[in-house]
Amino acid sequence: MQRKVITKLYGVIGNPLIHSYSPAFFQEKFKEKHIDSSYYVKFELSRIEDIINVLNQNSNLRGLNVTIPYKETIIPYLTEIDDDARNIGAVNVVKIDKDAEDKLILKGYNSDWYGFKKSIETKLKPWHKKALVLGTGGASKGIIYALKQLNIEYQYVSRKPKEGCITYDDLNEDYFKQYKIIINTTPVGTFPNVKACPEIPYEYITKEHLVYDLIYNPIRSLFLHQAELKEATICNGWEMFVYQALRSYKIWENIDWIHKF
Repeated sequence: MQRKVITKLYGVIGNPLIHSYSPAFFQEKFKEKHIDSSYYVKFELSRIEDIINVLNQNSNLRGLNVTIPYKETIIPYLTEIDDDARNIGAVNVVKIDKDAEDKLILKGYNSDWYGFKKSIETKLKPWHKKALVLGTGGASKGIIYALKQLNIEYQYVSRKPKEGCITYDDLNEDYFKQYKIIINTTPVGTFPNVKACPEIPYEYITKEHLVYDLIYNPIRSLFLHQAELKEATICNGWEMFVYQALRSYKIWENIDWIHKF
């Protein structure tokens, strides 16, 4: 039996990666499209500096997805960064090329904002004008960028006091009356820690709320489950994941699979 020759390698960097569906998603896509020469793997890095080893040891690497906690710390390792990613201040896609002298060119992009915007805009109602954004990490930055494009006001919510943020302890009924969108951008509740959820006063959630969790593993996080008990509209991060993943492949290979979704 002839062994497959992998000429194009892709991967995801982050830590932890036990929850990531990216390899399964892309491998299924490659199989569906009969692309036998491409492969997708996980690179779980204990520190961002280890990206150098990944690049040196994988000469056929064409692209990377970047997840928590490296969406911001990857930036100094890039050769270029596109306008959206620069404005957002976070990168979740890296395209890898070589110049005429065979030196690596790493260009950073952000497809998170695109995936989030595509997944939420069809669920918005006229009263969805303001959003509470739980978390201030790299994942939240793409969300804020998309909210601005949708003309939705936002308020950061953080565990610790910081400029431009309120804390979880500040949340009260008045906030929930004003902000009818609640978005969890933190990893709290991600598999395998499925019994955890952001500490917000769920009793103030109503059927007018749209509650969105970037987490897609589990499909229904405890955060979403508690919101669903209050009859809120809920949405997990699966659609966002798919849209941003398809956008990633278009960035890497200029092939558009999005219209197939």
